[in-house]
Amino acid sequence: MTPTPRSGGQGRGGNEGGRPKRPQSGGKPGGAGSKSFGERAAKRASGAGKAGTRHTGGKAAAPKKGAPKSRPFGKERFGQNLGPVKNPPSRNRANDGQDMHDPDGVRLQKVMASAGVASRRVCEEMIEDGRVEVDGRIVTELGLRVNVETAIIAVDGIRLQLKENMLYLVFNKPKGVVSTMDDPEGRRNISDFLKNKYAHERLFHVGRLDQATEGLLLLTNDGELANRLTHPSYQVPKTYLVQTKGPMESGISNQMKKGVELEDGVTKVDAFKLVDSTPGHVLVEVVLHSGKNRIVRRLFDAVGYPVERLVRLQVGPIRLGDQKQGSIRVLGQQEVGHLLASVGL
Repeated sequence: MTPTPRSGGQGRGGNEGGRPKRPQSGGKPGGAGSKSFGERAAKRASGAGKAGTRHTGGKAAAPKKGAPKSRPFGKERFGQNLGPVKNPPSRNRANDGQDMHDPDGVRLQKVMASAGVASRRVCEEMIEDGRVEVDGRIVTELGLRVNVETAIIAVDGIRLQLKENMLYLVFNKPKGVVSTMDDPEGRRNISDFLKNKYAHERLFHVGRLDQATEGLLLLTNDGELANRLTHPSYQVPKTYLVQTKGPMESGISNQMKKGVELEDGVTKVDAFKLVDSTPGHVLVEVVLHSGKNRIVRRLFDAVGYPVERLVRLQVGPIRLGDQKQGSIRVLGQQEVGHLLASVGL
């Protein structure tokens, strides 16, 4: 049984040194060769089965009859199945754009195309269909020029991040790596995995994963976003796969949903689901919004099921998917838009 964030039955997870193991057939329960557990974990990590689902951001106006059903950022590999935008910008009445027009600015459709939304022609169609907002107002007329430095532009509720100096990264942290940019004890840390082009950037890691925990860790130089994602008032959900001993007694799920008394107060999970089991082990998926230190491990300890292995698969709308362990990837514009919206930006 191996809760692994990789897809396609590759079944690789990190060992103490962070180096992934190769899958082996006929492995013992709980080992890398447990194909059933690896496949189920990978399916949950990558959101398999949802391909082709079209989400337009909740409150966005429907395209006109006969218009192309174009999807913004349709060429991006990640972020295609993130669902409706959470907390989309408020949509006001259609506006001719005159009060937002900047004669020295850039044409709106060109800004959108440069941000990777779609071709300029398709962007023009999106504007005419009422799917584009500038500073909270729907724009339906072509010709608007905007100040790229100050304008807030959203397509189907997905805000565009137009500041080129902003970085939004996902790191698949292996086991044995500490969640710091530098470690005085010489342990492997985040900076050991950053490529040269990011080495001199002032990046924040959003929250922490303890040294033994694997999985998704967001990195950014957007201080406001990092603060909001970690602030308890925004209640950003996080999804984990937990391997523990089995079989698990009935009632543990309800106990965790109702709340478990810990030394720093009562904590409960938002969702609890048994993914699979083999003799002596179970794999559980839990969702919770608490950001307390080592909260998942402490919860499972409190109910008598110490964590054997822990992988974080998702933070807010961002999923680990099939990203390789130890790798870092740049979030797409669609993912960034969903992430900003999840904390009211």
